[in-house]
Amino acid sequence: MKLEPIVVSLLDTDLYKFNMDQVIFHKHTNLCGQYYFKCRNKDVVFTPGMVEEIKSQVDHLCSLRFTKKELDYLRSIRFIKNDYVEFLRLWHPIRDYVSIDLNENGELSVVVDGPLFSAMQFEIYLLEIINEVYFRMAFDYEKLRKSAETRLDAKIRAMNDGTYTFPFAEFGCRRRLSREWEDVVVRRFATETKNCVGTSNVYLAMKHNLTPIGTYAHEFVQMYQGIDSIPLAYTNHYAMQDWYDEYKGDNGTALTDTITTDLFLLDFNRSMVNNYTGVRHDSGDPYEWGEKIIAHYRKYGVDPKTKLLLFSDSLDFDRAQKLYDYFCEKTKVSFGIGTFVSNDTCETALNIVIKLQYVNGRPVAKLSDAPGKAMCRNAEYLEYLERSVAFRLDRES
Repeated sequence: MKLEPIVVSLLDTDLYKFNMDQVIFHKHTNLCGQYYFKCRNKDVVFTPGMVEEIKSQVDHLCSLRFTKKELDYLRSIRFIKNDYVEFLRLWHPIRDYVSIDLNENGELSVVVDGPLFSAMQFEIYLLEIINEVYFRMAFDYEKLRKSAETRLDAKIRAMNDGTYTFPFAEFGCRRRLSREWEDVVVRRFATETKNCVGTSNVYLAMKHNLTPIGTYAHEFVQMYQGIDSIPLAYTNHYAMQDWYDEYKGDNGTALTDTITTDLFLLDFNRSMVNNYTGVRHDSGDPYEWGEKIIAHYRKYGVDPKTKLLLFSDSLDFDRAQKLYDYFCEKTKVSFGIGTFVSNDTCETALNIVIKLQYVNGRPVAKLSDAPGKAMCRNAEYLEYLERSVAFRLDRES
């Protein structure tokens, strides 16, 4: 079964990939990274035919280049700088950085290994390819598409009758049913409701004249673990400082949970509280997290209603509405919703990730606020990082 090209534009990725890459381009071009794929679902089997199609799709991806129109669009984003756009004029995905294999149990192995400024860009493209290949080849795609449309219709009705009142951004490209379906979803939410404030997908933001939304991901904080001169328990400090140096507060929603929110708050001092417009939740109890962040703002005399809480952890619309009702009188609230928007069908969605695991040969890890989301290929290093975090918390909290 030969599929049409899945990725047809290098803008078909999350905005935060460009945001993070711009900082790396300006400050850390000496870093190299290794990313590893993981499917968190049990009993998911990839076939040799799927793997051959994935490889073919990656070959096509690596033939793409940014067009003049796409580069001009990136220039129009106020915090994307011209020298970085000129670098992207030269840049393209390099096939040699990606290895794809299948073991005898049907487990898919994908490794990306190369200069960090280039390797990091593969994550979203690869997830888009893997997800769409799997669902088109493992199931009756038209049946999935029909079930997705029925569920989308219901969500839109609920937004228009007042059942759902919260604002949200579409964060679904990494686990979408297909490129074609994400396009439909974004267009319909943007034109048929007042709830959708934008999308993380830069190509669809350009196509539908929407706001591209995103700041940085866990990998951005993780990469500082691979820099010899930076103590592990202070990586949030250096990551936020570099981010502010680059964007001067113009792109300022901080992710709190890479090495736990409690540690993050030690570095989220008065200066950083004022420099950042808000924070993003991606693991742990969202109500406890929100109250903790609000208390932190009040500690520094900042009115929480002037700051944004962005929730993005495996949300569906009912969970988002409950969070909105709880917090909307206390602070600004918004949501990034992914799989439940772009791949809500009659079949269970894949929970797939591609995570940064090594920087300059050193292991790196995400701890998060939920132990089940930790991912590290080196158990000894993970234990060392946990001890480093605990030591600083014991000493400074």
